Amino acid sequence: MTSRSVVIGYGHYLPEQIVENAAFEKTIDTSDEWIRTRSGIERRHFAAKGQHTSDLAAEAATAALANAGLSANDLDAIIVATSTPDLTFPSVATMVQQKIGMERGFGFDVQAVCAGFVFALSTANGLILSGQARRVLVIGAETFSRIMDWSDRSTSVLFGDGAGALILEAQTGSGTTDDRGILACDLNSDGRYKDMLYVDGGVSSTGTSGKLRMQGNALFRQAVEKLAATAEAALEKAGLGHADVDWIVPHQANIRIIQGTAKKLNVPMERVVLTVQDHGNTSAASIPLALSVGASSGRIKPGDLVLTEAIGGGLAWGAVALRW
Repeated sequence: MTSRSVVIGYGHYLPEQIVENAAFEKTIDTSDEWIRTRSGIERRHFAAKGQHTSDLAAEAATAALANAGLSANDLDAIIVATSTPDLTFPSVATMVQQKIGMERGFGFDVQAVCAGFVFALSTANGLILSGQARRVLVIGAETFSRIMDWSDRSTSVLFGDGAGALILEAQTGSGTTDDRGILACDLNSDGRYKDMLYVDGGVSSTGTSGKLRMQGNALFRQAVEKLAATAEAALEKAGLGHADVDWIVPHQANIRIIQGTAKKLNVPMERVVLTVQDHGNTSAASIPLALSVGASSGRIKPGDLVLTEAIGGGLAWGAVALRW
């Protein structure tokens, strides 16, 4: 018998403010057609003034707990993947812990930018397999609207705010690929590519939060190659192949990257969950948002093999193969 980290609950939250592409035409040299053609994005959500990353995360957590039929004190741990925390410290996870009324266990944040949720899932899986936790709430939450340079048309139109959450529980499986739960993880990073995607501020450098900077064309070339490779590695570790994949749930950054990666993996776009058109790039929140949307819409069903993959600043990239 084998211990597995099984998804038992999911949920997401999007701020009320919806920003259509046309809104950017008033302030920068762009158009709805330009944005759609290059990214696939049609709209995104922005957090309201005074609405913080922990608020979004807590809403997603509450939805996931309701979906699982659990209370906050049924959890052992909270891991939040974010690059836009409320404060330098304490962690967003401990703020969520307080907001949802969890009075036991522990919480901490993981920072791997857009790949953050994949890294957080792998970390939660490690906690469960080592016996340090039985139930772990894993959240991806971002307010990237707070670090945008609104004069930069190449980046400001791409990002949005939101949060998604999964609850993982230790369950016993047979040790085969038919088991529900996380079957394999693959994580990677390479600091030589730092300048492709970064924020030009920080506590020990400028004392400011800074603004996002990106070399879009260079990052695109790295993304498709590295995403396909890490997805292949996760499948190989799990003892599975392309034909076994029911759904790819990718980081929702750019429709062309998603299409290019799916093509390399020989998976038709009909088996890819897409939310980029409605959410934009929500960084660490994009995969859990897409998982929650896919499951709540009835597309992702129990027993389906789901492959997630993401790449973000660092560069950091990775993939998780799990059976829903």
